[in-house]
Amino acid sequence: MGSGWHEWPLMIFTVFGQCVAGGFIVLALALLKGDLNREQQQRLVLSMFGLWVLMGIGFIASTLHLGSPMRAFNSLNRVGASSLSNEIASGAIFFAVGGLGWLLAVLKKLPAGLRTLWLIVTMVLGVVFVWMMVRVYNTIDTVPTWYSVWTPMSFFLTLFIGGPLLGFLLLRVAGVDGWAMRLLPAVTLLALAVSTVVALVQGAELATIHSSIQQASALVPDYGSLMAWRVVLLAATLVCWIVPQLKGYQPALPLLSLAFVLVLAGELIGRGVFYGLHMTVGMAVAS
Repeated sequence: MGSGWHEWPLMIFTVFGQCVAGGFIVLALALLKGDLNREQQQRLVLSMFGLWVLMGIGFIASTLHLGSPMRAFNSLNRVGASSLSNEIASGAIFFAVGGLGWLLAVLKKLPAGLRTLWLIVTMVLGVVFVWMMVRVYNTIDTVPTWYSVWTPMSFFLTLFIGGPLLGFLLLRVAGVDGWAMRLLPAVTLLALAVSTVVALVQGAELATIHSSIQQASALVPDYGSLMAWRVVLLAATLVCWIVPQLKGYQPALPLLSLAFVLVLAGELIGRGVFYGLHMTVGMAVAS
């Protein structure tokens, strides 16, 4: 019982991966719109380096979960048959296709037509990657706290909470501005509102889930306070992000960076609670 912090490598891998997938979608859509001049496009492509750094950190963390990084390749032994293998394979493909296309674009070796194809394919691969993460946990019917609609909702909500902010931050790094960027805080705000409702409903549902030996609500005794801290951190993120815009100017990069750190902290708390809720049915389960 606890906050699930013992699974910190998986917490980092899943949260970082979902934020990167969301961030890439934001930047790809900005490039596909076609309103940017060549210099802006190139600066924006260069700023994508931040995505691949975060993705690399996530994969490094995931290897630590295996006990030894040398075992990482063993996780690919059952692609197609194992949800875990599918997750790692889909993440590796997303990382490889995204990273290779980015390198070619930086070197100006990627024709415009192929760049469009690369952006669309990589966006799709990012969504598939997040879905494969969901499948690792949402197919285990012996873990009733994961075998529910809350798992896919929580994972994709992280994409919609962290992705827009990461994309906005990298757009600002590239010196890009535009009216469409004002929609990104609204996306995160809506996702946070939905996520808060999910946390409340799931918390109430935990009292109805138990096995012959275990009560789900006892797995994370501090569920309410941890989720409250998560909401506070995410609300502080929105304050850092939105208040400067309400005053008529764009938030400074240090403030946006702080906001993204707060998002990561909040989502890591939520993901820790997710792993802390692991339980098996034992001899019976009722809900």
